[in-house]
Amino acid sequence: MASRDQFQRFIFEHSQVRGAWVQLGESYQVIGSQAPYPDTVRTLLGEALVASILMSSTLKYQGTISIQAQGEGPLRTLMAECSHDRYIRGLARFDEHAVSEDSFTDLLGQGQMAITITPEQGHRYQGVVPRESDTLAGCLEDYFERSEQIATTLILFADDNGAAGLLLQRLPGATDDDEDLWERVNHLARTVEAAELLELDSETVLHRLFHEETVRLFDAEPVAFRCTCSRERTLGALEAIGRDECYSIIEEQGSIEMDCQFCHAHYRFDRNDIDHLFTGHTLH
Repeated sequence: MASRDQFQRFIFEHSQVRGAWVQLGESYQVIGSQAPYPDTVRTLLGEALVASILMSSTLKYQGTISIQAQGEGPLRTLMAECSHDRYIRGLARFDEHAVSEDSFTDLLGQGQMAITITPEQGHRYQGVVPRESDTLAGCLEDYFERSEQIATTLILFADDNGAAGLLLQRLPGATDDDEDLWERVNHLARTVEAAELLELDSETVLHRLFHEETVRLFDAEPVAFRCTCSRERTLGALEAIGRDECYSIIEEQGSIEMDCQFCHAHYRFDRNDIDHLFTGHTLH
């Protein structure tokens, strides 16, 4: 059986309309098992992971794109990140006593949402996403319309077993024919059922939706969970905390212990590690 963790680009031939499709299985299961997520939170996290992958197709350089939301509702933090080579990670922080069968807006309440693009070379960019829609997809569509001036359709689904999505974009320079094409395919995309995206392969889904159009589907790319944490990165975070604070913790606790929020890797640093970090050599 083919892997469900796949991403594919496609274009409508001889037009300025493009798209992307993604389906997640194992990677979504791994990320969803990192905490006892309630169903509503897990579903939204799945949608965010799918959205980050679809949006990574718009990157023009190597790096990562992340979706981050902070709220005052029972869901305090939502974060999903995808790299240019389709490695993903994500998390959610929530009040387990307050989460119920709530909508996107009810879960997050008032708060901010942002898209962060971090290139491997160059400056980091962050754009604020208006939270005026009652769905994550709607908010991200607004972001593209306002920040990028690109008409975008996002279809996002997630359930207990997997997550999937579809992206369509009308690029700048569209002709009248492209406008007509956009209206047709945009309408058709919004008729897709959750079960179709979650269970069927890309060729079947695209044929069902757009069989009257000429669609070119590019080779599939694998998607996988991978955390970017490391002992070196964690030491860098300690360096940012500062010498005095680190030595204060060492004096009080004997060591500094840190857990990765994404993969739960555990890192322990003793006095020798901190000496080496701040002086370049061990003193004990």
